[in-house]
Amino acid sequence: MNAYVYILRCSDESYYVGSTRASLEDRVAQHNAGNFDGYTSSRRPVALVFQQDFDRITDAIAAERQIKGWSRAKKEALIAGDYELLQLLSQQYATRNEG
Repeated sequence: MNAYVYILRCSDESYYVGSTRASLEDRVAQHNAGNFDGYTSSRRPVALVFQQDFDRITDAIAAERQIKGWSRAKKEALIAGDYELLQLLSQQYATRNEG
């Protein structure tokens, strides 16, 4: 069974990162229906802007935790598929936080 990490763009232009084993179409519909009392409930409608599939839910959860810690710029580079910019932003972050 597949698992997914996903990013939703909310109505206020913020991003929500989640993971699921369920169908992504169903999960987005649940967010838009307000089925979850959390971040997206007051920021509807939401739109799926990124997804990545994994063989194991534990890997999807690990990716979710990693992406949640990223800056908006890094999330937007990932969404755009701009891996060169993503790498550059990661290097800049590492340089700023050395030592």
